[in-house]
Amino acid sequence: MSKPHILLTNDDGYAAEGLRVLAEALEDFATVSIVAPNAEQSGTAQSLTLRRPIVVHPKRERHWAVDGTPADAVIVAVHKLLPERPDLVISGINHGANMGENVYYSGTVGAAREAALHHIPSVAISLCAKKDNLHFAQAANVARSAAEIIMKEGLPDQVLLNINVPEPWKGGVRFTRQSKKITRNQLSEGKDPKGRTYYWIFEQKIEKDVEPDTDYAAVFAGDVSVTPLHLDPTHDESLNHLSHWANILAGAFSKS
Repeated sequence: MSKPHILLTNDDGYAAEGLRVLAEALEDFATVSIVAPNAEQSGTAQSLTLRRPIVVHPKRERHWAVDGTPADAVIVAVHKLLPERPDLVISGINHGANMGENVYYSGTVGAAREAALHHIPSVAISLCAKKDNLHFAQAANVARSAAEIIMKEGLPDQVLLNINVPEPWKGGVRFTRQSKKITRNQLSEGKDPKGRTYYWIFEQKIEKDVEPDTDYAAVFAGDVSVTPLHLDPTHDESLNHLSHWANILAGAFSKS
């Protein structure tokens, strides 16, 4: 049988070590293409570049860097650069965790979500460590195993896997829910040389009241967290509970 075609991207940039190690782990299993941002795009979520052109820089065969976001990279790859549609998209390996509410901000997850939007199975994978001199090999092995399973068994349509690998990893794997907010956004204030006020956003972690079946609980225990995320965020209960508001809101028509 022919090898599967796997598209790799990330939000740390084309030159990131995590991307390189991931590609090496997959090269004997799949035909690997890389389309990744030319520079770091952390925190860009699923944003698109709309007010300037997206320039593409060929690097080598099946390798491109784009002047855009991770979601841009997926769109340009699927619609213009790749000779065939990928069987799977893997985004990562990110340097740092993407859990809880951070999945809404993450460019790593945003790229995987963009692929799922195009009905392509996708995985976002992150190494949960802030230190330098990281070892991505174990996370790459997890990604390789996930790719093998997905190619064999598939994923539900428009469901992506958000995988977080702790550093160090004790060997366990848990399927988890996305955690509720356990961090707090903070602002550090300062003055630039011209006296203008600036702010740096940072997180304050709150390591209490962590629900046991969540991504944070798994990683805090030294286990890999695998969270299936669906593109449809509709709260079905509220569709019924709030439906009586429709007539009240329709009253705005008569007032206009």
